[in-house]
Amino acid sequence: MAILDVNKKILKELELMGFSSARARAALCYLGNCSIEDAVNWILEHENNPDIDQVPQFQVPINIQIESGKPPFLQEEMEVRLKELREQARKKKQEEEKRMEWEREKERIRMGKQLMEAKRVDEENERKRTIASREVEKEEGKKARERIRRQLEQDKAERRRMLGLPPKDLETVKPATPPIQKAKIQKALRPIRPSIEERLSNCLRSLKKNHKDDVAQIKKAFQTLLTYVGNVARNPDNERYRKIRLSNPAFQDRVSKYKECIQFLELCGFEKNGRAEPGFLYMPRNKVDVSILNSAGLALNSAITNPFFGMLSF
Repeated sequence: MAILDVNKKILKELELMGFSSARARAALCYLGNCSIEDAVNWILEHENNPDIDQVPQFQVPINIQIESGKPPFLQEEMEVRLKELREQARKKKQEEEKRMEWEREKERIRMGKQLMEAKRVDEENERKRTIASREVEKEEGKKARERIRRQLEQDKAERRRMLGLPPKDLETVKPATPPIQKAKIQKALRPIRPSIEERLSNCLRSLKKNHKDDVAQIKKAFQTLLTYVGNVARNPDNERYRKIRLSNPAFQDRVSKYKECIQFLELCGFEKNGRAEPGFLYMPRNKVDVSILNSAGLALNSAITNPFFGMLSF
């Protein structure tokens, strides 16, 4: 075995670049005194090899004589060896690239799983928030319906009181009445003519029913009527509150365009031609009935606050 001779100039330049003499010689032996660039690349690619600092030795045939004390350069053997080394380097590089690609693929899969898990957690949290929100809305709706039910019960009790009927709970303790006898009793108790309270409520119901598509305007009409009625009930002796100018813009916009509103005011005691002075709705002092005005106020309050006003049957 003999060590191949190397290019002294390239060896020196490699040593000046900081590479050890053994690694520089190994690179030049394996690559056949190649360029400095190829030698540097070889050292960098094989720096992790355990035998990189060992200078390779090649077998020299015995029948070849050594001249000048130097081993002969076996060109063919070097070419074969270089070819093997290049093939090994190429395979190692491919394996390294495959390994890196597989590592990148594993990282991509891991990140994908993390994103999917985060998305699943977000969707689960959103679903829980939606369910909780629906439960809250359901509970609020239940409370609202209970409030409306109690208000309806109060309204029914108030109407029964106005009609002179006994409270509903007293009826429940009475013995059951045969249907035929009950119908006769109801027919006998039914007034021939509706009371003033019922006529006031029916007038407001008709107004709401006939103009159900104009809820905001009807509510303004109810509030204006409540103002007129309340002023007279609180100040029956003040003539200022017992007359309404028909040409008043607010009155024309909110009240006079609805015939039911005029009927309601007339039921309260206002008259169109009750005075010599034309152009007014006027309530004479002797026509002021506080009980009727209070009933009108109750009916207006119910119409304003009860969302089911006008949809109930007696």
